[in-house]
Amino acid sequence: MQPPTLADVPHLGQVVPSLLAALGVPGCGNTLRLPEARSAGVLLVDGLGWELLAEHAADAPVLTELAREPLRVGFPSTTAAGVAAIGTGLASGEHGMVGYTFEMPGTGVLNALRWCSHEDGSDLRGALPPREVQPLPTTFERAAAAGIDAAVVSAAKFRDTALTLATQSGARYAGVHALGDLAARTLSVLDGRAFCYAYHGDLDLLGHVYGPGSAAWRAQLRQVDRLVESLVDGLPAGALLAVVADHGMVAVDDQLDLEDVPELLSGVRTFGGEVRARHVYTEPGAAADVLAAWRAVLGERAWVRSREEAVAEGWFGHTVSDRVLPRIGDVVAAARGRFGMVRGLAEAVETSLIGQHGSLTTAEQLVPLALAQG
Repeated sequence: MQPPTLADVPHLGQVVPSLLAALGVPGCGNTLRLPEARSAGVLLVDGLGWELLAEHAADAPVLTELAREPLRVGFPSTTAAGVAAIGTGLASGEHGMVGYTFEMPGTGVLNALRWCSHEDGSDLRGALPPREVQPLPTTFERAAAAGIDAAVVSAAKFRDTALTLATQSGARYAGVHALGDLAARTLSVLDGRAFCYAYHGDLDLLGHVYGPGSAAWRAQLRQVDRLVESLVDGLPAGALLAVVADHGMVAVDDQLDLEDVPELLSGVRTFGGEVRARHVYTEPGAAADVLAAWRAVLGERAWVRSREEAVAEGWFGHTVSDRVLPRIGDVVAAARGRFGMVRGLAEAVETSLIGQHGSLTTAEQLVPLALAQG
């Protein structure tokens, strides 16, 4: 039982290196064959899956017209990994953001969005400095070194977060508060010799709370389409804009609470990941038994692999560095269909959400690549 084969689909990590190559930055490969540009920007719409856009094309006519092909985001299909792919041009096996939560040996399970302990919520910025967790050069640093103005346009509240420092170092940060100043600041940056990364997260939020395709989600999609329309209409001459996403989303209606199944807890030291993509860290010597138990209990509801199998099958990209390998679970489980592996007591908020993502299905893996030129 194999996940969908998407190796021929370009990876999200190829977008920014291709944009920088279009700007003439040395050492960047233009694998997406983008045209030369004076300035370039990427707008990441959190949670906008390729299949969701196709299903709701009438709510997003501008995006639908511009989105001619999909990208794949790699495993896990989650925001920390997607933002890091933008910020490094690499897949999770190299940049190291291998989950919404994942174990950092010697420290515990890190929540990569909040940079806190997933077990007790304690702040881990001191114990895990962001540039030690993700030490590779960022795409923003490469742009700045080539004399290009590198800027991030995103919510003001994210300015000094650890994930921002880990993945967006080298950029000047323009903190914004709503769609209006997001559009205005992005266009202002693109009016010069610049590279700009802009982020919008509200579609993902409403998908989690109300479900992808819900009335609230569709209303937000229409607002996103107006945002894209205003950016396209205002693009300066010579500017190139790519609109992408970090993952798609599915509505989970088949939950299994891991805490209620003794067979899934035996030999398990701790958990990482999220509802649709689980890292299972085992007690010494228990990995084989845990793998067998998880395969037996989950059956066809999930793809279940040992760490070695997942790496060999390329789940985390072509390369998994020695630095990153211990962060991957001894057992890794990726949900199929509308299945979710919840932890009702330990992860009450996450368990309550309707929309989920993280796995290897095409609904979660494929996102749009929409291109426009000024």
